[in-house]
Amino acid sequence: MTDWFDIHMTPDELQRMSALGLAHIGDAVYELLVRSYLCTHGRATGRNLHRDTVALVCAPAQARAVKALERRLTQEELAVFRRGRNAKVSGIPHGATVGEYHAATGLEALFGWLWLTGSRDRLSELFSGLMEALHAA
Repeated sequence: MTDWFDIHMTPDELQRMSALGLAHIGDAVYELLVRSYLCTHGRATGRNLHRDTVALVCAPAQARAVKALERRLTQEELAVFRRGRNAKVSGIPHGATVGEYHAATGLEALFGWLWLTGSRDRLSELFSGLMEALHAA
């Protein structure tokens, strides 16, 4: 039986996955991390919890966070981020610029890639840095 909470894909398997596939996984991972962060930091009231989650998961917030993280990425992580950022997307959500949406897609692709490689420690390290950057702004 596959342990879906502990997936370790090979570099070849990850290379065959589309950048948008990585971003799709990364979007869910990122949102789960944000929800966990908010709940463990005492922001678990119903109405505010959803609002605070949306404020951190939206493309503009992710794009701001990417600026703080880029210098902390390895060359391999930066390549994955760029692969996601350069992916052809079909539409841009309201409230986000094209640049913000591409940066957010790159971040999500990176988080998806880290999840699928089993790099939980690195994922946690980058997410913590991202939260610090967002709250310092």
